[in-house]
Amino acid sequence: MKHKAIIFFSVILLIIPALGYGQEDPMVKSIKERFDLYGKTSLQEKIYLHTDRSLYLIGETMWFKAYYLDGSAYRFLDMSKVAYLEILDKENNAVAQTKFSLLSGKGNGSLLIPAAIASGNYKVRCYTNWMKNFNADYFFETNVSIINPFVKFDPEPDANKETAYDVQFFPEGGYLVKGIESKMAFRAVGQDAKGIDFRGLIVGPENDTIARFRPGKFGIGYFMFKPEKTSGYKAIIIDVKGKQSSFSLPEVQERGYVMRVTDSASDQLKVTVLSTLQQEDKVPVYIITHTRHANQIVEKHLLTNNQTEFFIKKEQLGEGISHITILNERLKPVCERLYFKRPAEQLNIGANTDKREYAGREKVTLDMTAGTGTNLSDLANMSVSVFLSDSIRTLPQNDIFSYIFLTSDLKGNVENPAYYFENNTKETDQDLDNLMISQGWRRFKWEEVFDSTIPKYQHIPEYDGHFVYGKVLKTSDNSPASGIDTYMAALDFPAKLYVNQSDRSGNIMFELKNFTGPKELTLQTDISKDSIYKFEISNPFSKQFSTSIIPSFLFNKNLEEQLLTRSINMQTGNAFLPRIFSERKKVLTDSLTFFGLPDEKYFLDDFTRFPTMEEVLREYVKGVMVRKRQKKFHFRMIDKLVPSTFYVTDPLVLLDGIPIFNNDKFMEIDPLKIKKIELMSSRFFLGSMSFTGITSFSTYKNDLAGFELDPKVLVLPYEGVQAQREFYAPKYDNQINMSTRVPDFRNLLHWAPDVTTDTNGKAQIQFYTSDQVGNYKVVIQGITNKGVAGSKVISFNVGKRNF
Repeated sequence: MKHKAIIFFSVILLIIPALGYGQEDPMVKSIKERFDLYGKTSLQEKIYLHTDRSLYLIGETMWFKAYYLDGSAYRFLDMSKVAYLEILDKENNAVAQTKFSLLSGKGNGSLLIPAAIASGNYKVRCYTNWMKNFNADYFFETNVSIINPFVKFDPEPDANKETAYDVQFFPEGGYLVKGIESKMAFRAVGQDAKGIDFRGLIVGPENDTIARFRPGKFGIGYFMFKPEKTSGYKAIIIDVKGKQSSFSLPEVQERGYVMRVTDSASDQLKVTVLSTLQQEDKVPVYIITHTRHANQIVEKHLLTNNQTEFFIKKEQLGEGISHITILNERLKPVCERLYFKRPAEQLNIGANTDKREYAGREKVTLDMTAGTGTNLSDLANMSVSVFLSDSIRTLPQNDIFSYIFLTSDLKGNVENPAYYFENNTKETDQDLDNLMISQGWRRFKWEEVFDSTIPKYQHIPEYDGHFVYGKVLKTSDNSPASGIDTYMAALDFPAKLYVNQSDRSGNIMFELKNFTGPKELTLQTDISKDSIYKFEISNPFSKQFSTSIIPSFLFNKNLEEQLLTRSINMQTGNAFLPRIFSERKKVLTDSLTFFGLPDEKYFLDDFTRFPTMEEVLREYVKGVMVRKRQKKFHFRMIDKLVPSTFYVTDPLVLLDGIPIFNNDKFMEIDPLKIKKIELMSSRFFLGSMSFTGITSFSTYKNDLAGFELDPKVLVLPYEGVQAQREFYAPKYDNQINMSTRVPDFRNLLHWAPDVTTDTNGKAQIQFYTSDQVGNYKVVIQGITNKGVAGSKVISFNVGKRNF
């Protein structure tokens, strides 16, 4: 019995620590929960924009396709329905802007290059309203060249500028600490945003050389550095021409933390945390790793002799860029760096034309396949551009694979991102790791992650239409006016009315659903009651700008003949472009007005015409009664829910969808200009407002027929999301078309923004060559519904047509 008792207590003693070991640390659990909550409330969107090419002349059209994706899994996202596209110059001035629709994660459109643009390089960027809540460095950006051949330009505007380099240093983890050796990454670029070759020295406080270094690929590299003092260090670089430049190093802290990330095995990372804190007790530190908010790992260790090590299995990390962050005992971030895990799969796109050599105006058949390995069953959505590959220098474009997995999560310029995926070698792995270290601190505001409240965002997703923001101000002192009912409408068919009441700060917001193309918006209060207010409408385009650099413009003067040819071809193409292709398609929408089916409808041409509006309403419009009280007209509508009962207040009066609050002025309109009258004979609720019926008048051309709005009504031109425009591609499918004398000098042969493979992973498109001879490039970008992306580039030649 005694032996049994000893065994029993021994087992209990073994179980108790095991139970304690299996319980998760409360702080680790709290960090996970807070990070999960932050991830769910801060969805990351990504947009990849495929433009038809990267060189344009003024007067040419930029065609584009947007892949709108969930930033975590790269699946098509269907949250925002509007995207914004801008062309910016070097001073971040917008030279062209447009909005276009997104549907089920895809959108496409076009933008005419304005004639007033000067020759140079420009930045094209694309984003959604929700993305404006975050750093502009994570908007999609790409560079394009635009040439204005009608204005003399300098082919090398930056040639006479003094050579200047941008050299930056990045300690691994973010900080240098006195007495601890750190890996110091660096990046050195010239004015063209490309890496430079040089020799470098680190000089100490006594002008002694402490380290020597040279860059690897693209001006990026690293060296080991152990500062023994907190100041006095500088870097000297000497370029290939012998020019010497001096740069300061990051500040050295007296005490702090340093992190080192190394491969402890082929399947495991070792994260070493070092510190110089003077504390007798063992201090806890926490590690958080995550891949775009997913695949999170949180652990807690105690610093022993100011050092600890974390081990992370690579299989736990997601593909692409992961964040590794070290937090101190107060949950303040003290170290951070990025780590890249190569994606296991890439979309293999195959593309073949039926021939390699074609004559002018000959049919081209392009067969495509897309799949991962031997699996071709996942449907792939692709965009295809076919354009002339002439000798005029063009800027490189990001492919969709390297963009979503690499550059979309990095700030600034990344030179030739495709290089890091072309060869999977130790050298490219080291270059990739250098790139990760040279990124510094990331997008996270950790105080928001650990805040007790859910983050509040200024810009909400445009889930059902474009948002127009504004402000109501008092005309007397420009102070915000709160609680004011406002009405927004446009001369549109069918009629749409948007209402909103200003908040405490005078802010108003309208959601414009199915609002396409340029229109004139009207914005007003009920001027019969409120006539002391004015409005300000906010610019919907972002006022944040990224840190990326637009490379210097360079044009080879020896190619002026080619530029002249392309200019003539552009003008010829625009002159002979069929009108149907130069105009944007009208979008088919619901033909009902915002108030639905009317209770009564009168087409005035079906009745005897009367000379005044008062007689028209009195004689045959049964549902509304006209009264004159104190020399002012009032309308009273019958409540259809309570027969023989009239409302005691005026209904909402509309003329071509525009609210009219001055009945006396409206009654002066010539009734011969009115085509129809519609009545809604019951109380109507719109947003937070209600109306005792609606009386809607429509003119023949839906243009107010000369009726002058009150001067207090704000009328402003406003561009909605662009309507679709069809890409023009002539067909030479018979002898008549083939022998037409209309010139065809297209250098963009085909643009197909929405090509989807079938269940066998195949797709086919057909188009015709033009009279422009030369080598043509086919660029294909695509992604599957599972987020596997890829691209393909092939080429073919076009010769002269045989007559």
